[in-house]
Amino acid sequence: MRILIVGINFHPELTGIGKYTGEMASFFAEQGSNVHVVTSPPYYPQWEVQSGYCSWWYQQEFWQGVSVFRCPIWVPRKPTGITRLIHLLSFALSSFPVILGQCLWKPDLVLCVAPTLFNSPSVILMARLCTAKTWLHIQDFELDAASNMGMLSGHNLFSKVAGGVERWLLKQFDQISTISNQMLARIESKGIAPGKYFLFPNWVDTGLIYPLSENQDSVKNELQIPENKAIVLYSGNMGHKQGLENVLKAARYLKRQPNIHFVLCGDGAVRTDLEKDAQDLPNVQFIPLQPLDKLNQLLNLADIHILPQRADAADLVMPSKLSGMLASGKAVITTANPGTQLAEIIGQLGVVVPPEETEILAEAILELAQNPTKRNTLGQKGRSWVVANWSKESVLTDCFEYLKKWVEDN
Repeated sequence: MRILIVGINFHPELTGIGKYTGEMASFFAEQGSNVHVVTSPPYYPQWEVQSGYCSWWYQQEFWQGVSVFRCPIWVPRKPTGITRLIHLLSFALSSFPVILGQCLWKPDLVLCVAPTLFNSPSVILMARLCTAKTWLHIQDFELDAASNMGMLSGHNLFSKVAGGVERWLLKQFDQISTISNQMLARIESKGIAPGKYFLFPNWVDTGLIYPLSENQDSVKNELQIPENKAIVLYSGNMGHKQGLENVLKAARYLKRQPNIHFVLCGDGAVRTDLEKDAQDLPNVQFIPLQPLDKLNQLLNLADIHILPQRADAADLVMPSKLSGMLASGKAVITTANPGTQLAEIIGQLGVVVPPEETEILAEAILELAQNPTKRNTLGQKGRSWVVANWSKESVLTDCFEYLKKWVEDN
């Protein structure tokens, strides 16, 4: 197949959507497909274009058998509601001629990765011109998330119009996928007929992320992480929807527990604010995002992984970092409301506490920190579950075979 992928995030971004889109493109190429990608220069989660890439001009590169076309983009240093909108529009406009130009290549299948849905009009137009099949993969319901988090408050008319446009755009795609059953239900609620959508969860390379038996003290020394303490680790994007302020509140509650240490690894829009709030917390440490070759060591530093999630975003996203946490074989605590898929999964494998209930979260951390036997049991259950359900080879093979058959039959 000739597959065109359009998405704002791509390799070499180490976290989030870019990581998954890059691995998917590489896998499709390994299966013998001819893969082109239209994307932006890498900027996430630092919100700064990486060295070696240009934010204001077009670039082309070849990576693992994939032709990558990078289009200009404006990246705000401190993203807000309006600056994010301009950011997304800048890529939609700059990528438009490149996407249309792919008509000459005549792809069989065109994939649009959301975020951002701003690219869907050009994807739909190009596919119609060259009679390609269209596929939308939703990693995040950006409009619903913005509305639930108050970014569209006071703009009821705009919100209604945007919702109508979103539903119309969704109906123009031949196939839609998303990463959790709750998000599939949300697709159906937007008027998409059964048979036009399917589950395509995020995955983890269980050969790359696995429990380490050797002592991690040398890695702790390198990162200046204290030894002989229960490490509570958060690793990933530091944005508004993560609710990381509640982790700091739990750390403040546990400030006098000498054997518990919080490590927050990553970057993002709210990291600077979090660091300011944590200045008086000796039990909290921030470290930079680690390279891919150190990811397994990083995840194995945890005695407890913590996955905070704001209540108003719980069913709009399935955190991509969860699979790596479980694959590392360490215990996981998450904040989620009952009935959400996150709560259903971790309810079987780890500990779930209500969002924004700081004292309950802190007590759950304290209990696990004092109970290594329970931590080990939960870690083993999580590892076994993720190997059975979210292993990279299995998820990507199933998706590729499904799409290949669908394109051939239609």
